[in-house]
Parts: sequence; structure tokens; C-alpha cells
Amino acid sequence: MSDQIAFEGMPEKLFPITPSKLDTWLSCPRKYRYQYVDYPKPPKGGPRAVTTMGISIHNALKDWFRLETEQRTSAAAESLLRAAWRDDGFRDEEQSLGALHRAINWIKAYVEEIDSFEPLGTERTLSIKTELLNVSGRIDRIDQRKIDGVEELVIVDYKTGRHDLAEGEAASSMPLAIYASMAERTFRQPCVQVELHHIPTGEIQIHRHSKESLTRQISRATDIALEARGAEKALADRPTESDDIFPARPSSLCGYCDYALLCEARTTPIVSPWAGIDLE
Repeated sequence: MSDQIAFEGMPEKLFPITPSKLDTWLSCPRKYRYQYVDYPKPPKGGPRAVTTMGISIHNALKDWFRLETEQRTSAAAESLLRAAWRDDGFRDEEQSLGALHRAINWIKAYVEEIDSFEPLGTERTLSIKTELLNVSGRIDRIDQRKIDGVEELVIVDYKTGRHDLAEGEAASSMPLAIYASMAERTFRQPCVQVELHHIPTGEIQIHRHSKESLTRQISRATDIALEARGAEKALADRPTESDDIFPARPSSLCGYCDYALLCEARTTPIVSPWAGIDLE
């Protein structure tokens, strides 16, 4: 007999989810289907310059914190960023170099404000299980600090986009709340403070959760995940109704979508891979 047969009364397999999957479902169920459900996977568009820029900065900061303390200088941050830099998605070498020089100024200014300390983790992947979900995610940085005399963990998330942080963005961020819950359960230390660090401007937005607000965010994540799981189950039963089960949610961001060429519901023109980079 096939080992795929489900036995009545056996617990259902935990549904795997990440903060990025949840955000994708919220922004556009059709994109969610393209990215996480369809097989074989549909072709994606090429890399975008703003994404390349962000990845390079994240990798440079990760490597900077892995240096010996005395080696963590702004010059070292510049060298690491140059080593991590890629040209993917840029219009040409000139545009790439211009973006690199801006990013160098950003990262040097940022690390010059960092006091000497050892983060608990950088680019650390954690996971937690609930009764229904297997939640995992990669956290930019986990700090261990003494706040009001109590040792706590702090979640730090880097932002590299040109737009300033929105008011209350750290407080409303579901991914940050999920990361805090994962860190607390993994390391068995309090973790209620989450921070957004906007590298281009140096702005730091701080929010301290209550136990109740963390619980609300996890409950919200569960509800969203169950919607996505329900859609996946419905597709298995009604494969010819995929567009109805996973409706498109057109917006001004359609032109930036990796699957814009596939989607007939797109309402805006496809933008170039380097769109917006000169404004960074």
C-alpha cells in the first residue's frame, strides 16, 4: 500500500510557513500560487537592482559582525560591501558603481554609530511549531542587551529601501513579532523589543511588545496561514479553478512583480529591472 495514504484519526501534517509567505499571500494570492504552489514552478523575471543592493548590504553587515572586534571599522565595512557587491539587475556598470558608492556611504555611517558588542546571532534561521503550523524565518540580527537591569533579546531588522520608515512600522510588523516569539522560545529568554534599522538614513525605530500584542500577531499569522492552506487544499480538489481560488490582487506594484509577464490581471506596465535605483 502507498505510504501516502492518510489514516483516519492521525494528526494533520503541520503547515510550513514563513513571514515572507504570509506577506505574499496578503499582497496577492495569485503571486503566492506562482511562487509556492505551482509545479513545475513558472519562470520568474530577472533580478532587480534594488534587491541586489539590499542583499549586498545585508551580507556585508553579516560579515562585518563576524570580524574580530578590533577589526570592525568603517573601512572594513566598505571592503566587505565591495566584495559582496553584484551587478545583477543594473542598467550598466556606471549605474551599478553609483549605487555602490551611495551604499558605501550608508553602511560606513551606520557602523560608525555601533558600540562594541557581540550579537547573539546574525542571519540566524529559527523556527517554532504551533498546533497547526511550522513557522520558520531568518533574522537579520539578534542582540542580547540589559534593559532596565534585565537581560533581554532584541530583534534587529535592516531596511535598505529608499523610502523612510512608516510611522509605527516596527509596531505593526507581523514578521518582527514572529521573530521575537521564535527567539524567546528558542533561547528561553525574554524578547519583546523589536527594531527597524533604516541603513540609508540611520533611522532606528523601536517598539516594545506586550505579551498580549505578540499573541495577537501570532494569532493573526495563524489565521492568514490557514487561509493559504485552505486555498491549497481547494486547489487539490478543483485544479481547473486555480484563478478563482488564488485571485489576483492588482496594485501599483504589479509592474515590479516577478511574475508580471504571466499575469493577465496586471494593471500597470512592467518596469525595468533598475527602476528607482537612481533615486536610492
